[in-house]
Amino acid sequence: MRALGLMSGTSVDGIDVALIETDGERVFDFGPALTVPYSDPVRRLIRAAFGAETPDETTQAAERAVTEAHFEAVKHAAATHDIALASLDVVGFHGQTITHRPEKRFTWQIGDGDALARALGVKVVSDLRMADIAAGGQGAPLVPVYHAALVRDLPRPLAVVNVGGVANVTWIGADGSLLAFDTGPGNGPIDDWCARRAGARFDAEGALAAVGKVDRTRLERFSEHRFFARRPPKSLDRGDFNDRWADGLSAADGAATLTRGTARAISLAACHFPEPVIQWIVCGGGARNPTLLRAIAEETRGKVVTASELGWNGDALEAQAFGFLAVRSLRGLPLTFPTTTGVSRALTGGRLHLP
Repeated sequence: MRALGLMSGTSVDGIDVALIETDGERVFDFGPALTVPYSDPVRRLIRAAFGAETPDETTQAAERAVTEAHFEAVKHAAATHDIALASLDVVGFHGQTITHRPEKRFTWQIGDGDALARALGVKVVSDLRMADIAAGGQGAPLVPVYHAALVRDLPRPLAVVNVGGVANVTWIGADGSLLAFDTGPGNGPIDDWCARRAGARFDAEGALAAVGKVDRTRLERFSEHRFFARRPPKSLDRGDFNDRWADGLSAADGAATLTRGTARAISLAACHFPEPVIQWIVCGGGARNPTLLRAIAEETRGKVVTASELGWNGDALEAQAFGFLAVRSLRGLPLTFPTTTGVSRALTGGRLHLP
């Protein structure tokens, strides 16, 4: 099937759009991909909805804005890359996570799948986390089964680390076995710090952190957070870790300390791996931060490569994954597993919206 995947992560940078051809088990072709940034007003509206658990005027306005932004992003991608919407078999629509509380069996990805299907004239699969959450799983991470498809021909065991607002890891064994969980903070606290202290949306290429000094005392205290010792499965809401533990430091030192904290959290994930890994593959926004990549290499004392070095489109990987998952949903194939989300059995999911 020709599947278009749409992903908007907790960093709220914008919408990733990616086309793949897949049967939900293998990827036969990678199509074009692009990212369409959110406008500042839409970004502020989404952030205002973070943490909500019941609908109100803010969440309803945010949902309308998110749906419209995704429609415009697909139109832009189709026009830019000459993609005929009629040629698409399905669109995988992640939506925008505003609250993730698996301990309450609650997760909320805003975005109207029905409206998007009608506007595009294409089948849309959304709500890909809901069945897992309802069955007692963490609802995250969802991408591990796609990671496994990508690394079929690589030496293993290895770890694929996605660094978005929150960071997560997929451990893949030599026999294809999976273990996946959120490692801790990703770019979220660094972005928040830069917004508060440096007047920037993020630390471009890690430049601010590169000239700062890590506060080792704070870092060691951070490393003692109980989340890191908790055995998987486990997942996080973007707000579970924030930037406040760097308060009192200069802008550069705070950025350096928070960046090293993200790397430390990733390294601590290894204590849960069944076997040590041959290499760490980093994707997501964090793969564009050389300071963070150096910190991950130092903290893990391992070989670190970026997705792009393997020929993958690291910026499009999660969007591709949601196209892949949409096809699996249509075929009734499992999306989540006991070792990825803690659900009691392999489980499919997703909600189909007809145009």
